[in-house]
Amino acid sequence: MTSVPRMRVTYVGAGAAGMICGSCLRDNDLARGLRALGCEVVFVPLYTPIATDGEDASDDALLFGGVSVYLEQKSRLFRRLPGFVLRWLDRPGFVRRVSRRRGIEVEAGALGELTLSMLRGEAGNQRQEVERAVAWIRDEARPELVNLTNLLIAGFVPALKRETGVPVLVTLQGDDLFLDELTEEHRPQVLAELRRLAGEVDGFVTFSEYYAGAMSELLEVPREKFHIVTLGIDTRDFAAVEPAAGRPPTVGYFGRIAPEKGFGELVEAFVGLHREHGCSDAHLKAGGWLGDGDTRFYERQVARLHEAGLGGKFEYVGSPDRAGKLEFFAAIDVFSMPTVYREPKGIPALEALASGVPVVQPHHGIFPEMLAGTGGGITVPPGDAGELAAALAGLLGDPGRRARLGEEGRQNVVERHSATRMAEETLALYEEVLSFK
Repeated sequence: MTSVPRMRVTYVGAGAAGMICGSCLRDNDLARGLRALGCEVVFVPLYTPIATDGEDASDDALLFGGVSVYLEQKSRLFRRLPGFVLRWLDRPGFVRRVSRRRGIEVEAGALGELTLSMLRGEAGNQRQEVERAVAWIRDEARPELVNLTNLLIAGFVPALKRETGVPVLVTLQGDDLFLDELTEEHRPQVLAELRRLAGEVDGFVTFSEYYAGAMSELLEVPREKFHIVTLGIDTRDFAAVEPAAGRPPTVGYFGRIAPEKGFGELVEAFVGLHREHGCSDAHLKAGGWLGDGDTRFYERQVARLHEAGLGGKFEYVGSPDRAGKLEFFAAIDVFSMPTVYREPKGIPALEALASGVPVVQPHHGIFPEMLAGTGGGITVPPGDAGELAAALAGLLGDPGRRARLGEEGRQNVVERHSATRMAEETLALYEEVLSFK
């Protein structure tokens, strides 16, 4: 029997300087799932190595190393350094150590000029990095198709397509959120570059109809270039989570501890649970990455809880590993991450649902579609802490409804939002794109 050649795909992700981000988790699960289906995937990080709470599926290589990219932006001298010096600076182990010890800047507001330079590709300050990345993909990875984790890293795409001729897909997972954080000076310039690059891309991947429509309008790209792929997670260990016994009723939050993720709104709603809904025994448990830039915000929220006499009913568990995350979901009764922005992914909500925990989310972004498809929770008006408190109180006071929603959510996430299903749909899309090549 003649064997069928395996598809060769290069997936370019983006590290977040040691932070476990939703895109890293999703991309990592996708790479593992595609390999399980027989796809030959080179999963190469960009800027810094990825961080994940499970087995790292990325390859031991790094494109556009964060150290050299930064130095080339800041100094003309570094733009003229020989390639072997830059390759030394871009070693994954070295970049990982620097990002841990020095904290490579990732805040969008401080990166306007660097973002513009990267988007300009061969015309930017990182021309050497563009040439090296394209050569590595062409000569080492040798893909039939390339998939990028977002459009913000696509500055090298024109050169890549010229050198390889392979189709390029871009997964959109929050590009607009980064754009919104830029200064008034840089935002229109970055948007113009994104629109230019969007014309070079063969197709876009999103996880909801909402986000496909929003990004089609923002990037001025025809809607038919967008493909909806199921957002998936590795459900196996989440599906085995059982509620821990002997604890008080608990509201859970898991995500980056930041204003835009809605942590402050949940704190306000939690105070309302006690003052207006009589939930005197309710506790609040939070987990997720806390960056230096958000420390003062977090301290203000803790102070609010103490002022309300609720400091003893709050626990922050840090940014746990996979086992710690499973323990977290076993210790909560209802989950909420009431994002201020319109969330394009919402992976923690899927993880809660897979664990049998009902969720209360704002009625915007991906959440209306997610909850319509899983049946594992309810939505409330965005930005309304009073309505959020009322919804949380209703679920905490109704164990039967919590159990029904939790079981329905778990079953539907396991069936419809597994990493396997995400990989199957993605592989089918790759095959479709290549068939029109």
